[in-house]
Amino acid sequence: MLLVLVALLFTLAPHAPAAAAGPRGGAEVVATTRVADRQLDLSVRSAALGGRTVQVRLLTPDGWNPADHRRHWPTLWLLHGCCGDYTSWTDQTDVAGIKSLRDVLVVMPEAGWNGWYSDWWNHGKGGDPAWETFHTQELRRVLERDWGAGSRRVVAGLSMGGQGALMYAARHPGMFRAAAAYSGSVHPLLNEESTARILGFFAGQGGDPLRVWGDPVAQRRVWAAHDPFHLAGRLTSLPVYLSCGDGTTGPLDAPGATSDLEADFGRQNQALADRLHRLGARHLTTHFYGPGTHAWPYWQRELHASLPMLLNGLGVAR
Repeated sequence: MLLVLVALLFTLAPHAPAAAAGPRGGAEVVATTRVADRQLDLSVRSAALGGRTVQVRLLTPDGWNPADHRRHWPTLWLLHGCCGDYTSWTDQTDVAGIKSLRDVLVVMPEAGWNGWYSDWWNHGKGGDPAWETFHTQELRRVLERDWGAGSRRVVAGLSMGGQGALMYAARHPGMFRAAAAYSGSVHPLLNEESTARILGFFAGQGGDPLRVWGDPVAQRRVWAAHDPFHLAGRLTSLPVYLSCGDGTTGPLDAPGATSDLEADFGRQNQALADRLHRLGARHLTTHFYGPGTHAWPYWQRELHASLPMLLNGLGVAR
């Protein structure tokens, strides 16, 4: 009798599939780690990243069972910013406790300390790292094949991830049904200050800043191809949410806190919003809230504010 009960429980309990080899030249999940209720980390080996293994955190919906290939879930991709990682959203916000996301599979992928959601130019040679290929091709296929992700997707991100969200939505038409950028780097070619600041991020910890997109003059076409302002024509039919502060001390800041970075990104977001309006964008929402720095309390607030738009894009009732 005991053996029968054990067998029955094993049959009924949701369980993760065994690590399955990805397509040749693609990606494969080589390990999984349950880190909290509804939170599962996938260790993914990627050909686009030179065979390295990186982490992807999933916040799973109620009733999620990846072994049940008959059911696929609407998916929200949350992209982290520079100097963060795949744990940032769950560590710094209340995303795991948002009730309206209990019917959504939330994907929080690693994108490198300063990977910029790009296939790096590497002085014309390409190759590792190819973050865009990893996310939009390799990881997407793995999630849809083995982990219950469906074809209805939306994307949101902060700072570097805000740029990534808009860039992916523009460069991969049809992949995402809506996109949100919080304090995003959305027009790095705005002026010399903006370009120099991004090059400083590219340099990272003593790295070569020209590896990512090349020189902003000599390789201007490469830069423009990763600049949401120059991709705006591909965003006009998509629901888009833009938010940013102006870098002065805001209601969620410590007294006297300021941010030149947020001030720069605020000007970039205003420029992108103006361009989208001129192009006749049909579903643009902006929240340029004035005082506020480049900080997590604002991004958590903006995630909540943009969720109605994102969930509507997924066809999920709040």
